[in-house]
Amino acid sequence: MRGAVRVTFLGAGDAFCSGGLHQSCCFVQGSETSFLLDCGPSVLCDMKRAGLPTDSIDTVLISHLHGDHFAGLPFLFLEYTHVVRRRRTLVIAGPAGTEERVNRLFSAMYRHAAALPLPFELEFFHLLPRQQQKIGPLTIDPFAVPHQQDELSLGLRVEVDARTIVYSGDSGWTEELPCQSRDSDLFICECTSFDTRVPNHLDYVQLRENRDRFGSKRMILTHLGQDVLARSSEIDMELATDGLVVVL
Repeated sequence: MRGAVRVTFLGAGDAFCSGGLHQSCCFVQGSETSFLLDCGPSVLCDMKRAGLPTDSIDTVLISHLHGDHFAGLPFLFLEYTHVVRRRRTLVIAGPAGTEERVNRLFSAMYRHAAALPLPFELEFFHLLPRQQQKIGPLTIDPFAVPHQQDELSLGLRVEVDARTIVYSGDSGWTEELPCQSRDSDLFICECTSFDTRVPNHLDYVQLRENRDRFGSKRMILTHLGQDVLARSSEIDMELATDGLVVVL
C-alpha cells in the first residue's frame, strides 16, 4: 500500500556549517523502514532535538566519504552501545571503501570502544553506479556524480512505499541530475553557492536555469553555503532548514 513517507532534514548546511546550519543528513520514515541519507557529525543532536528515536534507523545510505557526510556514524555506534542497547542489525551502504573508512574513523575517534565487539551487527553494502540494490523494502539506484577526482561520489534514487526520493549528494553539474530526478516525488539537491561556478559543486543560478528540466514534484535545495544564505531573499526555489519536515 502507498502510505505517507516523512522526510526530516536534520542538517541542511555545508561542511562549514554556514549560517549555523548542521551538516548533511536527512531522516526518511516509511511504513516498514526508516533510513538516513548521509550521516553528518551532529546526527544525534539533530535527532534528539527533533524528538526522533535514535534506534529507529534501519539503514544509513552514504553518498561519499567526506566527513560532513559520514562522520556521525561513530556517535551512533556509541549511542547504540551505551544508551539504547541496540540488538538488531544496522545496515550501512555506500561507495567502495565505506566499511574500511568507517572502521578507521571509529578507531581514530574512540580507540578502546572500537576494539571491542559491538552488541549489534553491522552489515555493509557496496553501492555501484547503475547497479540497482535492494535493501529490505528499499530500492536504490546509485549514479555517479562529479565531486571528487580520486574517489567515487554518488547520487541516490531511492524508492520507498511507492515514493521516489532523489538525492544529489555533493555534485557538480551533470546531465544525470535532470535524468534521475524526472518523475520523482522529491528531489533533494545540493546548492553550495549562489553564482560561483565550480566543477564539483552546484550553484543556484545554474539550478534556476535548469529547473524546468528536473521534472520532480518537489525540489528542495540543501548543503547551503554562506553566499546562498546571505542572498536567500533573491532565491525563488525552496531552501531546506534544519528540522524541516516534508510529508510525501
